[in-house]
Amino acid sequence: MNYRELFRVEGLPVFQNKMFPDRESAINCSKGDVVLVQDMDTGLIFNAAFEPDLLQYDEDYQNEQAHSLIFREHLSSVKDIIQGHFGNKSIIEVGCGKGYFLEYLLALGYNIIGLDPAYEGDNPRVVKACFAPDLGMKADCIVLRHVLEHIKNPYQFLMQIADANGNQGKIYIEVPCFDWICDHCAWFDIFYEHVNYFRESDFSGLFEEIYESGHVFGGQYLYLVANLASLVPPEGNAVNPFTFPIDFLDKIQRYSARANSRKIAVWGGASKGVIFSFYMKKQGVDVDVIIDINPDKQGKYIASTGTKVLSPSEAMSLLSPGDDIFVMNSNYLEEIKQLSHNQFNYLRVDQGEF
Repeated sequence: MNYRELFRVEGLPVFQNKMFPDRESAINCSKGDVVLVQDMDTGLIFNAAFEPDLLQYDEDYQNEQAHSLIFREHLSSVKDIIQGHFGNKSIIEVGCGKGYFLEYLLALGYNIIGLDPAYEGDNPRVVKACFAPDLGMKADCIVLRHVLEHIKNPYQFLMQIADANGNQGKIYIEVPCFDWICDHCAWFDIFYEHVNYFRESDFSGLFEEIYESGHVFGGQYLYLVANLASLVPPEGNAVNPFTFPIDFLDKIQRYSARANSRKIAVWGGASKGVIFSFYMKKQGVDVDVIIDINPDKQGKYIASTGTKVLSPSEAMSLLSPGDDIFVMNSNYLEEIKQLSHNQFNYLRVDQGEF
């Protein structure tokens, strides 16, 4: 194995979006290590310590972001990309989550079906299962939004999809952008659920025919539309060693020092907020308040630290004007200010603000 280690962290919760009914079960959640390596034969970057058997997705997994108007606007831009390439073709959305995007496309007249073991609704067009070739499902187009980063062998998984689809059709893929993570020293965006960390150049080594590619959601996500039949093994190209930032974790001590002197509130009870809280705890600082607009998260507890998630209105009753709110994703800053009556000091963690 020709691997080169880039980064490691031990004892991360294996789930960041799984909610727990009580503090004790949240603290005692399953944990795992992240050892990021670059495969010097393929260039791909992944967690060499990943154990997929630790992850069992069920209805307690809450990753729906569409409660936010800002995120719905992002999904509208994704719809525009899909519309430009897929037209009125049949679609399979692999990993459709709670089904919001599927329902959105369905309302626009698309012939779409979905797959996801964490689905909670009753739409007969959604199969409550992971993708498997023996399901016998085919479509003109495949949508793969924020799925590929969770799959241990992404090329093999894509090959299974292509084979099951008769090696024809188009595919839309959307994943977090590893270059953005490193450029912003976004230590809160490396977590156990994501085994793979993609750069735009990685996809050019996986597909010979890419119709469109780029960045969305303020540069945080990569996307591409490609010809499934053009999938190739990510091998044989000259691999340039990836330079991981040496100051990647430097801001953690500055945040913990600031938080240690006052009440600490974090806006975002999803992956970023969970990992932020994890690192603060390692520094001896407890997050007092976790705020999230997703009602399925409110009243439950986040992994590892066991902090309870509150609604914006509940949190406002515990905070005083001028208190710090650590905003985990500045894409939502204006929405957060509006929901909290713009009376706090908002620190955009993804922009390195103090």
